[in-house]
Amino acid sequence: MTPVGSVGREAMAAALANLSEYRPDRAARPPAYAVAPPAPAGRGPAGPMPPAGVVHGPLGAAAADLRAGRATSVELVEEALLAVEKHDPELQAVVHLMADAARSEAAALDAEASAGRWRGPLHGIPITVKDVIDIAGAPTRAGSAAYEDLPRADAASVALLRAAGAVMLAKVSTHEFALGVTTPQSRNPHDPSRIPGGSSGGSAIAVSTGMGLGSLGTDTRASIRVPAALSGVVGFKPTFGTVPTAGVVPLSWTMDHVAPMAVTIADAAAMLDAMRPGMAAVAPWAGNGVAGLRLGVPEASFDGAAPGVTSCVEAAIAALAGLGCLVSTARRPSAGDLEAANSAGLVVSRCEAAAFHRSLGADRRLYWEEVADQLDAADTIAAVDYIDAQRLRAELTESLLGVFAEVDLLAMPTVPIVAPMVADFARHLLLLSRNAIPWSFTGFPAVSVPCGWSAGLPVGVQLVAAPGREDLLVAAGAALERQRLGVA
Repeated sequence: MTPVGSVGREAMAAALANLSEYRPDRAARPPAYAVAPPAPAGRGPAGPMPPAGVVHGPLGAAAADLRAGRATSVELVEEALLAVEKHDPELQAVVHLMADAARSEAAALDAEASAGRWRGPLHGIPITVKDVIDIAGAPTRAGSAAYEDLPRADAASVALLRAAGAVMLAKVSTHEFALGVTTPQSRNPHDPSRIPGGSSGGSAIAVSTGMGLGSLGTDTRASIRVPAALSGVVGFKPTFGTVPTAGVVPLSWTMDHVAPMAVTIADAAAMLDAMRPGMAAVAPWAGNGVAGLRLGVPEASFDGAAPGVTSCVEAAIAALAGLGCLVSTARRPSAGDLEAANSAGLVVSRCEAAAFHRSLGADRRLYWEEVADQLDAADTIAAVDYIDAQRLRAELTESLLGVFAEVDLLAMPTVPIVAPMVADFARHLLLLSRNAIPWSFTGFPAVSVPCGWSAGLPVGVQLVAAPGREDLLVAAGAALERQRLGVA
């Protein structure tokens, strides 16, 4: 399927028009050379809170069963393959199934477990991988008829997951070259007439339907969090630079993040911990309380939100207040911040993408209309506009870091609407990413957690923390899950 429809040129023109109004705070303002954001002197709860019940998702429960001898990795792989057989003909998430290799790998891991050798917390767990991330011996096509590579080595992130014991089950669909937020060739697991979100749409579908117990995706503007919100799963984007991007088809070198998707925050955190060796584990924070955390709510993030989305997110914020969070209105990001980040982030990411695609030399006539339109428009952007976008990025990062002197977390709708219809996918390029783009543009960690339903479709709340404070996101996200499910 080659999706037809595009507002790519219009979106790029609007972004440049908005960027033309930017005036830096000082004439000598340098661009964002150091992209990884500095960690401020953060604060959180005075110390670890008394542990509460942890919501063990399918991944965590399966890991416990494996350790206790109640399940085998081979059984988990077969269950995931049955889910593929059941759901994928309609939802179109799997683009390359590695059933035989997964069975063999699972059998080897079961043998290691029987001998008392455990590779890590993901030992024997089947997962899927977005089709812009390399798996040795499996084709990487980036969702495009114009591209195919057969890598000899795993991407760095895949190698780290393997080292922790994960089993690679399948490559799953992506918006072409990850250059969009809809993945219109695939279908929403809750309503097949709607998009799953993107660009990591296949990952969201796979997690939601049990085609693997977690999935590895990427997030450049919004590509983990949008499909997580629209498809009803958790998408956890870490601080920029903390998970390696080697072995990923690049979209934007200065904005690409590799990130996990799972059913619960504890499951996603377990995957994230495996990909950040040497860093403090954040999964244990899924059992911590949140009393005393300062939660800021930016009013501008609710502008234009559908009433059902607003009510779900407000209920989630009220639930956190009921658990002891100190809720206040956050002054930033403002409506101007959201617009500036959306515009400048589009310019930076698409200019960098255009440079890669010029070097790639693929036949752009084979690209999707939307993707080709964005790249064609980016080809004409002047270097001074790209540099100004990077200057705006540096200024915005400094400003938003200042917000976290006043709050510990921000809460807002991940996406202001529920999943759009497939037939209407094209016009949502900028709207779906509006609340998510500031945090990939500045590199701050953010997570989308399911928080309710509107008209039978899932809604996500986005929590954002200062750089390096993924622990607070895990604590708050897990607290929301416990409250929603009534776990003490």
